Amino acid sequence: MSSERILIVDDEEPIREVLASLLEAAGYECATATNGAEALARLNGGGFDLLLSDILMPVMDGLALLRKVREQQPNLPVVMVTAMNDIATAIGALRTGAYDYLLKPFERDQLYFSVRRALEHRRLVLENQNYQQGLERLVAERTAQLSETLRELEFSYDYTLEAFGGALDLKDAETEGHCHRVTSYTVLIARRMGVDEATLRQIARGAFLHDIGKMGIPDGILRKPGPLTEEERVVMRRHCEIGYQALRNIPFLTQAAQIVLTHQERYDGTGYPRGLRDSQIPLGSRIFAVADALDAMISDRPYRKAMPLEAAIDEIQRNSGMQFDPKVVEVFLSMPREIWLQYRRNANGAFRLAELEKEEPEVLARAAQPETQDSAR
Repeated sequence: MSSERILIVDDEEPIREVLASLLEAAGYECATATNGAEALARLNGGGFDLLLSDILMPVMDGLALLRKVREQQPNLPVVMVTAMNDIATAIGALRTGAYDYLLKPFERDQLYFSVRRALEHRRLVLENQNYQQGLERLVAERTAQLSETLRELEFSYDYTLEAFGGALDLKDAETEGHCHRVTSYTVLIARRMGVDEATLRQIARGAFLHDIGKMGIPDGILRKPGPLTEEERVVMRRHCEIGYQALRNIPFLTQAAQIVLTHQERYDGTGYPRGLRDSQIPLGSRIFAVADALDAMISDRPYRKAMPLEAAIDEIQRNSGMQFDPKVVEVFLSMPREIWLQYRRNANGAFRLAELEKEEPEVLARAAQPETQDSAR
């Protein structure tokens, strides 16, 4: 037995009774209304699967009712009932959104066919909507799962980079912690320059791995306490190419490998290995050059003590347009001086790009209240 509910609307009681009797005999549950206004009140209570309405009625006619139903319950099918001389009006009702129409007088089988077809249409529409909603939920769930997987993959990348950095620290203990510090400085400057997050990740990885090619440099040269000979300098300069060749075929490090290759280029074209200049040098490398120089100057080395922060900043400013990109230097100089010492203190742990993203507001806040001993350096 069918459980569909049909609302019959007609101002003529005999027609309402005939329609209700025929449809109830076919297993449908029926309710009636005498005009459009009364029908709307019943429809607002919900629970109807089909509306069967006359067109010519007092108070509110069938076309006005149809327009209201289309606004309020767009999935409710409407079958209009009209006399033969109102065929043009019936066609107009179809254009307004009626599913079908019946001409008076109508046959019982014609009534049943029209009702079954309208209800089947409603069922298909609802099934399609449920499918779409289910599909949207599934897409949302899979997107969330994918985001989580990508986040975990991001962390696994960072662990890989940390292992690379740890190996380099063992190889070149003189600059231990340099990779993490210079990465922090690079990320900070890049953010101030408006670099998007996807590019920033690649720049951060390139900055962290910039010296990975030194793994291929003989210890006798890498750890030599005094000045290098010309031949030794040639060997040392190969670390850019060595690092690039080691990283360029790793999918998540392809862009970072370009920074590894070009991190010793100079803005005026006098750097190495390819003598690039100006915008030929990747932006990440131009930003890194300032960060790298800053860390080198304010860090102790076996052959010299760290420079005061102000002296290092002045040196970078003097080399703007020669070693460094003037636009990068301009951004660097616009930033609070104390922030570099704050970042230096925070950059002694393991490399985590996610942590670099979270720490900036905290460091900026602390930079507003610098510690005396750091400012004096």
